[in-house]
Amino acid sequence: MEKIEIKLNFSKKNIKFEVKQRTMNIQTISIDFPNDILLALNESESELKKRIKVTLAIQLYKLQKLTIGKASQLSGMSRLEFEKELSNNKISISNLNEEDILGDIEKLK
Repeated sequence: MEKIEIKLNFSKKNIKFEVKQRTMNIQTISIDFPNDILLALNESESELKKRIKVTLAIQLYKLQKLTIGKASQLSGMSRLEFEKELSNNKISISNLNEEDILGDIEKLK
């Protein structure tokens, strides 16, 4: 199982956002935020981390870059919780189109 670790580092000038993927190799992505972001969002560091992870997971799922299972893993949610989050955001949990469904129906006949 891959582990995604997100860290926010605070300084007087900015917030540093790092994503580390822990497998055999480690990749780090850093994003700098202005220092007053947490105040403007009225969120704690942990709330912002969670929101970033969920938003990233949803976006990567919508772009079909991650499966629903991998996206739920990235979000830190169970699959059921992630599916509920998708539903709350009016995002389908299935990537099947009408053609796929009709093809499956034909195969079942």
